[in-house]
Amino acid sequence: MEPLKRSKVHKKTVTDFLISMNLLSIVHLVRNAPLKPLGFVFTFLLALFLSAQEQEIEDSEPSEIEPSAELETVPEPEMPISPDDSNSEAVIESINEEITLEDSGPAKVYIVPIEGAIATPTEYIVRRAVKDAIENDIDAIVLKMHTPGGALGNTLEIMELLSNFEGTTITFIDNEAISAGAYISASTQEIYMAPDALIGAAAVVSGSGEDIAETMKQKIDSVLKAKVRILSEEYRYRGDVIRAMMDSSFELKIGDEVIKEADELLSLTASEAVKFYGDPPAHLLAEGIYDDIDALLEARFGDRGFEDQRFEISWSEELAQLFNTITPAIIGIALLLIFIEFKTPGFGVFGILGVSGLVFVFFSQYVAGFAGYEPLIFFILGALLILVELFLIPGTVVFGVMGVGMMLGSLIWSMVDVWPTEDFSYSPAVFTEPLQNVGLGMLIAIVGFLILLRLLPKTSIWQGMVLTEKVGDSGGKKVANPMTAKEVGAIIGKVAERPPLGSEGISITAMMPSGTIEIEGKRFQAQTRLGSIEKGVRVRVSEYAAYSLVVEAVESSSVS
Repeated sequence: MEPLKRSKVHKKTVTDFLISMNLLSIVHLVRNAPLKPLGFVFTFLLALFLSAQEQEIEDSEPSEIEPSAELETVPEPEMPISPDDSNSEAVIESINEEITLEDSGPAKVYIVPIEGAIATPTEYIVRRAVKDAIENDIDAIVLKMHTPGGALGNTLEIMELLSNFEGTTITFIDNEAISAGAYISASTQEIYMAPDALIGAAAVVSGSGEDIAETMKQKIDSVLKAKVRILSEEYRYRGDVIRAMMDSSFELKIGDEVIKEADELLSLTASEAVKFYGDPPAHLLAEGIYDDIDALLEARFGDRGFEDQRFEISWSEELAQLFNTITPAIIGIALLLIFIEFKTPGFGVFGILGVSGLVFVFFSQYVAGFAGYEPLIFFILGALLILVELFLIPGTVVFGVMGVGMMLGSLIWSMVDVWPTEDFSYSPAVFTEPLQNVGLGMLIAIVGFLILLRLLPKTSIWQGMVLTEKVGDSGGKKVANPMTAKEVGAIIGKVAERPPLGSEGISITAMMPSGTIEIEGKRFQAQTRLGSIEKGVRVRVSEYAAYSLVVEAVESSSVS
């Protein structure tokens, strides 16, 4: 059975789709058709989509590496290199080995930065890189490490993400891999260092740098030690070395030589990390020293050569971190704004803000490595179905229900962490957080709407949005706070553009009880108080509802 993989939709395909729909809606706009709002919607979506899609991967030209001169190699020494050996160049010459892969053709390599404090943006770019590497059959992922440490939760997540990649994982410590950087380095298959690089000091501390409570520290250390043991089983000394970096009470001793005494944390320079110990000799931690990452890749892949693509952390990861922190609030406010837009005449600021809020939800999930373009396309299709329900064939309900279902489903889909691996399966666990986010967002929208209904009618702002009361005397009913005909006409003409009470028109759709009517060439949303009205029946405006007209059939009249 073929492995489950997320279908890839090229950026050009999405762009062409939006351009086509944009042109279609502009044609309708020019012809004054009922699809008037589509022009604004797709113009906005197209502009936002094209401007926000900054390339996260800087595609370098394929590196046609000429066969490099063979590095001078020296057979592994039978005895450990003396700790007092200060000749760094001799150490480099003694341990650098040209390693080549059996596969033909240039190796495909992703270079991912682990720079600065490790936080959520770092996790986002690693997730995205690992998923892309799996989908594109990349041979190796190289972490370019220069970090003083960072958040424990993000560190553990990054270690877990790397374990999903079946190719070769490599760490190149460009400057330092302190604390969390040491754990991430230990989770990769190969470790290399720059001549002046440093790794170690991996004790867990609080976010402010202070020691944490002893009981909590023991729990965290226990989990970390188990994690490191699992990842280091194939490496003779790696597990003990990382333990010595995190546990000051642990003494690291190989044979008769004490590498680290108790009551201190281990940190290693490059020359110390590559020393050989034991029989047969094995590197203590790192496998080689190189001046830079390009020198490493040339030596690592030798005559085969390599093609590299380099990821960079940009403003988009920082922005996505903020958006993902408040995702339910963004969804709730966006849904509320869209609802208000559908209940007010024309298409304006509420619709733009609502649509842009949901687009930013998709954008943040894409940057975080959860979603591709597919959920966004399904969301747009759902929105189109709702527009069809509202403007083309109102009252059918089917298109509206399908549209709402697709929009909500696409929001959930965009937050599901789907992995393009054979062992990935959809389970209730992967939907838990997305369902919570969307459910909380809908709750926020409902509560917000109820608050608006309660508070805004008492303010002048509400009168600028909709007419909230019946006007004048309708059928002998007593109306609260009646307004004069002049006041009603002013509000209608300036804000709602609704026809005066008593106006007659034709129902252009069946009303069960809602539908669309036409009065003097203009279309309005309308509803009946009782029963239904067939298509083509002459109707009369009897009163105003909160968001539509209330009509009644004119007796014994119809239009064929």
